[in-house]
Amino acid sequence: MFGSTVRGTAVAAVVLAGFAVSCGADPATPVAAPTASASVPVSVTVPPSVSVPPSASAVPGPSGPGPAAPRASGGPGALPGAAPEKVRDAFAGLQATLNDACTPAECAHFLGRVHDELHGLDAAMKADPKGPGHFPEPIALIAELDAQLAGDRSFTNLKKHQTLLISTRDRINTWMQGHPDDYR
Repeated sequence: MFGSTVRGTAVAAVVLAGFAVSCGADPATPVAAPTASASVPVSVTVPPSVSVPPSASAVPGPSGPGPAAPRASGGPGALPGAAPEKVRDAFAGLQATLNDACTPAECAHFLGRVHDELHGLDAAMKADPKGPGHFPEPIALIAELDAQLAGDRSFTNLKKHQTLLISTRDRINTWMQGHPDDYR
């Protein structure tokens, strides 16, 4: 259809730019687009309301640092403004950590996950229609843990308080198992 890939790339860039402008784009934000030929630079205007993902090398992977992807369900790491999980869903997430352990290769992930699951359950309990007073012991245990952690969620601090973190998880699990009507 096109005589060359350069012409095809240029036409594609113009079409994309036209589409962006027709959608109310602000032409003040140029972003370089990938091209089929390295010798022909092409730029595309992207509106400020559109987020451009970072390059693949900048995205943290399982071995790289960075936060986990947010849950759409409102649990730990949920998107801002998302509704909290239901207590039963948050409790299921916490229970999923029961068979895991702090192995040398996965300790940071494991401790961070237990911490996040506890706080997801805390948020779910506080947002539950029954009210936070319906879950006094688990909420108090998480508050006690938070007082000891003093806002420091670093691996070093979680490792230092590993016994408290795990015992908090286990005590809440026991309490919830004794109150099945509270989360089913």
